[in-house]
Amino acid sequence: MEMKDVALPLYQAKGWIRFLGVMMIVVGALYAITIIGLLFAWLPIWLGVLLFQASSRIEHAYEGGGALSFMESLQKLKTYFIVNGVVVLVSLILAVLVVVVALLGGLAAFWS
Repeated sequence: MEMKDVALPLYQAKGWIRFLGVMMIVVGALYAITIIGLLFAWLPIWLGVLLFQASSRIEHAYEGGGALSFMESLQKLKTYFIVNGVVVLVSLILAVLVVVVALLGGLAAFWS
């Protein structure tokens, strides 16, 4: 099986990967406008850069860059999904904590 055959599905999606990368960078820039958002703006910008780099490496691999470029693109995508997964887990944990604190605060107000 040739590299073009292996890279084809990601090559076909490279436009969407690049689009999502650019949108993540824009979201990070919008976060950076606020003071509190400035603390977290680096994360979507970093994720956007990872997607943009993966898209470029996929394109290079498909156009004859070989297995190394393809592996680099997969490494970028792996990092993106790991970081995104950690962010989702942290968000879920924080959401549960907020609900618990709200319920306890409501119960404390009810019993007072």
